[in-house]
Amino acid sequence: MGRTVLVTGVARPLVGRLVRRLMREPDVDRVVGVDARAPEHQLGGADFVPADIRHPVLARILVEHRVDTVMHMDVTGTPLTRGGRGAVKENNVIGSMQLLGACQQAPRVRRLVVKSTTSVYGSAPRDPAVFTESTPPKALPSGGFAKDAVEVEGYVRGFARRRPDVAVCVLRFANILGPRVDTPLAEYLALPALPTVLGYDPRLQFVHEDDVIEVLLLAAGEPRRGTINSGTFNIAGEGVLLLSQAARRLGRPTVPVPLPAVTWVGSALRFAGMTDFSPEQIRLLTHGRVVETTQMRELLGFTPEYSTAGAFADFAAGRAAGLLPPREVRRAVDAVGELLGVPGARTPAQGDGVAKESVPDG
Repeated sequence: MGRTVLVTGVARPLVGRLVRRLMREPDVDRVVGVDARAPEHQLGGADFVPADIRHPVLARILVEHRVDTVMHMDVTGTPLTRGGRGAVKENNVIGSMQLLGACQQAPRVRRLVVKSTTSVYGSAPRDPAVFTESTPPKALPSGGFAKDAVEVEGYVRGFARRRPDVAVCVLRFANILGPRVDTPLAEYLALPALPTVLGYDPRLQFVHEDDVIEVLLLAAGEPRRGTINSGTFNIAGEGVLLLSQAARRLGRPTVPVPLPAVTWVGSALRFAGMTDFSPEQIRLLTHGRVVETTQMRELLGFTPEYSTAGAFADFAAGRAAGLLPPREVRRAVDAVGELLGVPGARTPAQGDGVAKESVPDG
């Protein structure tokens, strides 16, 4: 008998892609997709069960469908429908509690995969250069999606203690990019001009949407020889990009804003419906965040196909051209740097990465 996999949040396009891939896995007999909202995309033959994960009905669904693998993908920062931040938080936190309670009562469940985020580390001025999975944040997230993820991970750790027979895998994803991804950061990068924090040039990491699917499939199955796929893992592409490099590669001019005025600018952008410029995103675009991925490669046995720069290049290729030609922007920056006698002023080419150790904090 093959596996029966339950996936939450299937109305989201990226989760729909995951469900379609799971249906093609040879050891998967059945996939059950759950969401309060009917998906607008195809699920590749998977069973769709309309259900709100905030309600206790999940316990019955797990038992009736004889589910042995649960993939919790419905922890997110963006609502699919109206409801605002309050509805998102309730879905993330209360929904996760209900799902974990249902899993605890389901004796057939043997594997749990939870989609989390590197936002749990926060973004603060005294952060370490690189976060490992065991590095405590200098300042815990005070609100938003990041705080939701911290709470959800706490509940997951409690579940793992109560059900030691279940293999639990938590994947902390860096910012997800790709040609089809629609996230607050992608909306920000699509603005005609990018508001930045005056005096700061944060380091950013990205993971490509295709690599997200692949690592989720890896986490959902039996571990490969010499690897484990239970525990907590940072997931990100190799290298980092500075925000200034990202802007140049998009051909987007930047508009430096003094730090005290950034919150006002973010509120104005949210009010105009241009992007969800939340406080946690402001902190990211001020202090940046870089995570270590050694455990991803050596213990989980996963190496992303795309580097951070490669994921960003694929994202940029699917976007409209910016106001400034990227090639000309790079030439202008190089020329100014050479006139000023700045050593190593030449900017990387479109596909180049930046070593983590080579970029100063900022």
